[in-house]
Amino acid sequence: MAKIRGFVVALALVGSAAHAQTTDFWGTRLPDQPTQFIFGYGSLINTPSRTATAGKPVAAIPVRVAAAFGYVRSWSDRATSGFTALGLRRPFEGETPMTINGVIYPVAGNDMSAFDEREKGYVRVEVPRALIEAVSWQPLPTQGTVWVYVPKTEGEAPGEGLPVPDARFPLVESYIDVVIEGALEYGPEFAREVIETTRDWSPYWLNDRTLARRPWVFDKQSAQVDALLAISAPCFAQRAFSEDYAAAIAKRKGHACVLVNRGR
Repeated sequence: MAKIRGFVVALALVGSAAHAQTTDFWGTRLPDQPTQFIFGYGSLINTPSRTATAGKPVAAIPVRVAAAFGYVRSWSDRATSGFTALGLRRPFEGETPMTINGVIYPVAGNDMSAFDEREKGYVRVEVPRALIEAVSWQPLPTQGTVWVYVPKTEGEAPGEGLPVPDARFPLVESYIDVVIEGALEYGPEFAREVIETTRDWSPYWLNDRTLARRPWVFDKQSAQVDALLAISAPCFAQRAFSEDYAAAIAKRKGHACVLVNRGR
């Protein structure tokens, strides 16, 4: 009987210790769940690019925003450093809105300031959750607000009255690489969709890669990116190295490439 009592006491002590450990370990609540999310459709698709602003890795979910949102992804935002970046614009007359694939990700601490600073010249517009669909096995967050950055010209509504690329603000391959290599994180079809649902490709397209004539030295994905662009991007054949670009600018005034109506 004494042995049984001793066993019961020992078992109780073990159980008490296990309970205490469980309480200490599993009783700790997770940090507050995020309620603010960003939909990235350009360079923010790229994990290293996104992380550079967030300050730490941020998991993202590949998604698609419905055409009912009323915008078109396009080359329509002029960076102050002298190139044209991706933006969202309202459709031109006779043009219809398009689906826009990209990623959504949470903002740490629900503090939008770092991304607001990064996206100067853009304004935040809320994306209705009903217009967002996940395109992988990962589900959408069950709550929270999703924002997207839309370029704004002074005196115009967001996405209206935006410029197109020109000689002083061309497309630059270094930026395009960031976007497409980010999209390739989710597969070549996802990347091709980004290209084919983007409007306003331009013959003003500067190949500014590091060692542009031997890009594989610094960028192992350059061949894959070029293969996708060659198939799906209007004006790819007019992309030029810096010296050729400078020589060709005068000849291209007033000339536009033929844009193929692609996308969903």
